[in-house]
Amino acid sequence: MRLRFSFAKEGADVLFVHLPEEQKDAEETVRLVKAAGKKAIAVPGDIRQKSFCQQLVQQTVQEFGKIDILVNNAAFQRTYGKLEDISEDEFDTTFRTNVYGTFFLTQAALPKMGPGAAIINTVSIQAYDPTDQLAPYASTKSALVSLTKTVSKFAIKQGVRVNAVAPGPVWTPLIPATMPKEKVENFGKTSSFERPAQPVELAALFVFLASDDASYVTGEVYGATGGQMPF
Repeated sequence: MRLRFSFAKEGADVLFVHLPEEQKDAEETVRLVKAAGKKAIAVPGDIRQKSFCQQLVQQTVQEFGKIDILVNNAAFQRTYGKLEDISEDEFDTTFRTNVYGTFFLTQAALPKMGPGAAIINTVSIQAYDPTDQLAPYASTKSALVSLTKTVSKFAIKQGVRVNAVAPGPVWTPLIPATMPKEKVENFGKTSSFERPAQPVELAALFVFLASDDASYVTGEVYGATGGQMPF
């Protein structure tokens, strides 16, 4: 929500995807973006499906005439006490959401993007310093680091920059919904700030990577880990 509002404050019209059960949050996001004087379109759907991603890109071009910025920010995570507890379905869901969704949207959007456009992926400190209880999630973030660097080499040929932001602990609804109570209570306390970041504290980094101020930046991963950066 805050990320979309931050882009709107900088002059961007916004189209974003949400799950059907996130309708209330989507409506609030639309309200905030419109309050900033920009156009907002909320689309319910599932980025794990290639056909949906293709339709989404087409809709964006129809609505706005072009795509200047693609932010891949959707994610699924769940903690597991034992490796054998991870089901095939859970592993598949994590990869299809975090990696396939990013790939499908990028694959569909890149041909529609021109010089000066930007793609920004959301990776994680987990790509470099993985937690055993987050094995599927951490491995998807490692894959996204590689995907960011690989796609950047394709994209720069048409003047499109591709970068990633690697947050450390960030307080989002994903945390209390997917972590054990004791982990939630101590979440972020190992950072230098002894707290998790708030989403608004990372938004400016995404906006920077989309701006002309980052015109010589591509294939990079920017850490925002609260002093925990291991890379």
